[in-house]
Amino acid sequence: RDRDVVLAAVKQKTQQSLYSSALEFADESLKRDRDVVLAAVKTYYVALIFADASLKCDREIVLAAVAQRGSALDFADESLRRDRDFIVSAVAQNGGDTEALWHADVSVKRDWNGVRQEAEQLAVSNKQAAARASPP
Repeated sequence: RDRDVVLAAVKQKTQQSLYSSALEFADESLKRDRDVVLAAVKTYYVALIFADASLKCDREIVLAAVAQRGSALDFADESLRRDRDFIVSAVAQNGGDTEALWHADVSVKRDWNGVRQEAEQLAVSNKQAAARASPP
């Protein structure tokens, strides 16, 4: 129940965290705590399974999980799995890796090539913007 203890625990990468997350054993109130859940999914994408349903539609949280493994999209709210723009962003952040697209709603998968192309363009744009933003 102690937020600081749970926050520290979810940030730990251990052999056990390959199969679970400290979030699984946390108090329900902490599974609704955005900062705790974000830290947990950044450590291990599977933590998204144990997050409160209200956070499974949080774009930043789900993108953080999907950044580690595209299949994390399976644990996200259906609204994000149907959101074409979100899927494009997820694929783009993963350098064009289409694993997330495999786990998107069929309505998005129907335009596989279009989503993939948009994601590639977005990835290039993001890379260029990051290069411009960083000092020489």
